[in-house]
Amino acid sequence: MTQLLYQLMYNRIFLIILLISNFLGTIYGYYWYHGQLSVTKWYFYPFVPDSPTATLFLCIVIVSILFNKKYGLIDALAFTTLIKYGVWAVIMNFLFFFELNMITPVGLMLIMSHSIMALQAFLFLPHLEIKPWHFYVTALWLFHNDVIDYVYMQYPKYGSLDRFSDHIGYLSFWLTVIVLVLLKTLVPTKRLN
Repeated sequence: MTQLLYQLMYNRIFLIILLISNFLGTIYGYYWYHGQLSVTKWYFYPFVPDSPTATLFLCIVIVSILFNKKYGLIDALAFTTLIKYGVWAVIMNFLFFFELNMITPVGLMLIMSHSIMALQAFLFLPHLEIKPWHFYVTALWLFHNDVIDYVYMQYPKYGSLDRFSDHIGYLSFWLTVIVLVLLKTLVPTKRLN
């Protein structure tokens, strides 16, 4: 099974299909945030739509693979944000189900799409390679984003879950730590000459 997955990840047609799927998902993701962005100050824009930005990073990774290029910083950002925001959204939607005391079709769609986001980070491991500075810039981006989300309260709004924002911010901090540990341990680091 692993062999088949690796063969798929090096298949140009499969990569183009993934690129198109993720590009369409990215556009839809940014549209999903249009309501929140309409009441957000412009300088917070890069830090509000977390999931579509993660899939945008992945689109860049796929394009770079198709053109036989490597951009380690984008690799690092894609790997970490796909996992972090994929897992975060899955958890939030399950919590939302508990709050509503019902399962919604939109919530199920979000759980499925964000689970796929997180899975894709691991599928692209054979292509990823970073330098030490890519790790540190990625860590800065992720922790800065957590501060913007939970100090300046720009996190994605989930209705009645807003009252748990302190706990959600704490969860987000630990998700950042976990994805950085995964980045450090799973993605090969190219030593500087």
